Order: sequence, then structure tokens, then C-alpha cells
Amino acid sequence: MLTYIRKMMNANGAGQQTPAPTGGPSVSFIVILYDMPLQAEKTLYSLSAEYQQGVTASDYEVIVVENESANNLDRHFVARLPENFSYHLRAEREPTPVHAINHGVGISRGRHVCVMIDGARMVTPGVVRNILRGHRLSDKTVVTVPGYHIGDQLQQEAVDEGYGVTEDQALISSIGWPANGYGLFDIACFSGSCAAGFFRPNSESNCISIPRDIWAALGGMDTRFNLRGGGLVNLDLYKRACEFPGVEHVVLLGEGTFHQFHGGVTTGGEAREVRAALIEEMKAQYENVRGKPYQSPQTEPVFLGELPVQVLSFVKSSAEPVLAQRNSSPANTKPPVPIFKAKSANG
Repeated sequence: MLTYIRKMMNANGAGQQTPAPTGGPSVSFIVILYDMPLQAEKTLYSLSAEYQQGVTASDYEVIVVENESANNLDRHFVARLPENFSYHLRAEREPTPVHAINHGVGISRGRHVCVMIDGARMVTPGVVRNILRGHRLSDKTVVTVPGYHIGDQLQQEAVDEGYGVTEDQALISSIGWPANGYGLFDIACFSGSCAAGFFRPNSESNCISIPRDIWAALGGMDTRFNLRGGGLVNLDLYKRACEFPGVEHVVLLGEGTFHQFHGGVTTGGEAREVRAALIEEMKAQYENVRGKPYQSPQTEPVFLGELPVQVLSFVKSSAEPVLAQRNSSPANTKPPVPIFKAKSANG
């Protein structure tokens, strides 16, 4: 049984970037928490081998890094975490998760590292199995999971109509979760960064798995992203990983991460005007760091995994605008070119 581990570290206490030892787990999940114990408990259970299908605890590990707040995970819950989980509590000086992520990767043992920057995001039961499958395709595979919000509209919009933790948790209970893991699709909508759907560029993934050598080549999370919530650091990681030379981008079409309402920085925890100002500040910081505004990476992803019936409505809504654009294109109004030319009367 895991014991309660308390690690007090300063903002520069990133774990040393060491190669993963041979014989360790294939994937290390790095899950970051801050002031969200109710939501984090569900997220962590959704990563357990009890919930995940077709894997055992020895296939992967979960590194839970919590930045200390007045509302940490309950120590009794931590003590009951599975054997392939470890928990680390940090005293963070900056309002960003980047140091916690880099620390978590530094102490992890997997050949691949899967970053979950927001510990409020539950996952579906095939995420771990299909991430493992994705990495078997190539030694340069980056695997991403599409993102959703619990509720029928973006939470930063729904909060203005009275949506909150109570309504959010009631929706989750209504589908019989955790027994009905894929029922999450029935009570969700695409998150803002994935609003374009499956077949057009997305902005980020809140469950992105990267080979350790590519993570090292990227230099991990860029610590210049020091705004609340990390600013656009997760979008930055997504773009740099997907555009890394030789990478094959794999998207788990039939799986998802589902954001539980917790009053997050950009998902309803601030007044609309405060949130808008913060987002502009995040955009400006990104442009200052990278020298240009953020643009989603243009990839040609490989879609992997099973398609539960609950996800089909999202496949349909993703395909409709792409098909409409294709059908309206002048190039598609031309008659088809014959494969074989007709013979003349003279043969």
C-alpha cells in the first residue's frame, strides 16, 4: 500500500531528466493537481487498472504531483492508491504547473511519458491500452486523446447560466459512472481546443503521450510559461511534439478526456471579463516566447482504436463541415477524368 509522501520543493525543483531504466513500465502518466480533490479522485480512479480495460498495473505507472493548496487530496485516499501510483506534494512558488510536470517526468520510469496537465480530466476505459498500442506503431509516435467538457456546452459559458460543481457531478452520477465509462460521451461536448472536431486541426490534448527521447529533445515543459495555469504551455507542448521531425501523430478517436467543473482558470473560475483579460495575457506571453502567435499544428493523424457507439455523434459532427467544404469546392464540380481513353474509329 502506498504511503503518504510529502515533498516540499521550491519552484526550481524539477526532477532530473534521466533515461528510463530497462524493464520499467511502458508509459508513465504524469497527473498534475491543484485545489481539486473531488475531481482528482475520479480522475485517478479512471486511470487505475481496475477501471482501464485490457491492461495490468505493471504496464504503466501514474505519477501524481500535487501543488500544495488549502484543499489537497485526502491522505486516506492517497494511502489507498494502487501500487503503480506514487504521490508527491510540492510547495510551489509560481502559479504554473510546469515545474510539477518536469519534476514528475524526471522521477518517472516509463519509456514514454504521458502528460495530463489538468487533474480534473477523467478518461475513458481504453485510454491506457490504446496509448500502448499507439507506441508500438513507431518509436516516434506521439499519441493524443481528444478533449471534452462535461455538460452540453463549454463550462466557461455554462457557468453564466448557473452551472457548477453540483450540476457537473450530478451528470456524472446520472450515467452510472464508473460502470459506464463510455457513457461520458453522452453527457459531454467538445472542449474549446478540440471544437474543430476530429478531422481538422486541434489546439491541444490534455492527455499527450511522448517517447522519452523526444521529450528530452524538446527540453520538457518550457518554464518561461509562468502565468496562472501555465498560460499556453500545454498548447506549446502539443505543437512542438506534433511538429517534431519524423513524428507520427496518433489520435485515439474512440477515447476521451472529460473535464469536470472545478472553477479552473479558463473554464469558469473567474468573471468573464477577468477571464478574457487573462487569455489575452496568455496569448501575448506565447508570442513573446515563440516570436509569433499560436497556430495549431497541421498534422495528418493516424486514427487508432475501437469506436464505441457513444462517440459516433461526434464523428458525424466532425465530418459534416469537412464534407460540406469538399462538396462546395469548385474542384469537385468537374466531371471525372476517364482512366482509359476511348478508342478512335480507326482503332
